[in-house]
Parts: sequence; C-alpha cells; structure tokens
Amino acid sequence: MTRTAIVTGGTRGIGAAISLALKSAGHTVVANYAGNEAAARAFAEETGIKVVKFDVGDADASAAGLAEAEQAAGAPIDIVINNAGITRDTMFHKMSAEQWREVMRVNLDSMFNVTRPVIDGMRERGWGRIVNISSINGQKGQMGQVNYSAAKAGVIGFTKALAQETARKGITVNCVAPGYINTDMVAAVPEKVLESIIAGIPAGRLGEAREIGALVVYLCSEEAGFMTGSTLTINGGQYMA
Repeated sequence: MTRTAIVTGGTRGIGAAISLALKSAGHTVVANYAGNEAAARAFAEETGIKVVKFDVGDADASAAGLAEAEQAAGAPIDIVINNAGITRDTMFHKMSAEQWREVMRVNLDSMFNVTRPVIDGMRERGWGRIVNISSINGQKGQMGQVNYSAAKAGVIGFTKALAQETARKGITVNCVAPGYINTDMVAAVPEKVLESIIAGIPAGRLGEAREIGALVVYLCSEEAGFMTGSTLTINGGQYMA
C-alpha cells in the first residue's frame, strides 16, 4: 500500500538514501532540508522527490512545513523519519552553552516538533510508522561529543516511551542507531583517523547509506507491525548492545 512519508534531512547522506529507498518501495516521499538550497534542488530534479524547507528545531516552522509537505503530497503523513541532525563537536570543558543548545534543539527537540503535529492523524487513522535515527554514539558515548551523545541517547528514550503510548493505535515507533557510514561527512575525516576507525569495525569497512535505507523500509512496512520500541544497531559489529 502506498503511504506518505516525510524524511527530515532527507536530501543528503543517510537521509537521501532513506528517501530513495522509501520511494523505491512505492511510497510518496517528501524530503525536508534546512539550508543547502542547491543540493536540495539538485536532489529533487534528479529523483522526482518533492522537497520542503523548514527548521526542525523550531516548532512553529515544523508545523507549517509539515502542512506544506502534506499539501505537496496530496495526502496526510503516515510515515515520519526523524533523521535530521547536526554536530558541534568539542571537549566538554571547552563546550559553549550555544554548542550544547543547538545540538539539543536540532537533534532532540526535533523529535517533538516533527512528530507531534502528525501523531493525532495517525491515531485517528489507526496506522503509522515513526523511525528515529539515533547513533552508535548515543549508545556508547563518544569523547568530544557530550552534546551529540546526550541528544542521540535521548532519541532512544523518546522512541521507547512513545512506542508504549501508540502501539494499540496501530502506530509503531522504532529507532535505528547507525555506526560509521560512508557519507560525505565521514569522508571528510582525516585519512589516518578514518583508518583507525575502520580498524575498530569487525566488518572491516564503513557502512553504506543504502543499507540504512533498506532497514528503514522494512520498519515502515506492513510486515513490521509487531516491531515497536526497538533500537536496531547497524554498525558492522563495532558496538553490540
């Protein structure tokens, strides 16, 4: 059955792979983006996926953007992929209040801002899929990422609690915690650092964004209706929870 999905941060990296995978599975997809106009327009032209710009860290902007997404899709949103995120890495004793707040605003406040406007419609229709993208570093922590690790751990808690509230309404809420994935962000890591990271991955390689997309497609399927409140690690064995 065709459903309508919103993918935040859905025009680049892991988000783009998720958007493409959901479209390939037959869903109508709208991809959110925040700032890179050129990349978003190129993505829309190349894929035919509609894009909508809004700041997921802002509640009012998110509500307006979701309404725009539903109008563009011509249907209410059935699937939410909370993927958007940022880093502001530094050691905690050097971290500013702004670096803390901005990561929390985009990575954690967005869970509420993007999910709350559509949850009532899902409850009324008796069906919904919510997939939240956390991180290996939200599970194990990471030096220099106290803000990011805290926010991504919060995503896991958000998932577990909301799953309990919505299960009887036909809405599943799950979490995916990727390890190091072969994206532009990871490719920018210095070569020697990247080599040391890969050396610590039992699979001996980086993950591919399409692998995350395939997992998300399953979680959004009819067949995954009995899976809720789960955190799925996809990190090549680097961290086993």
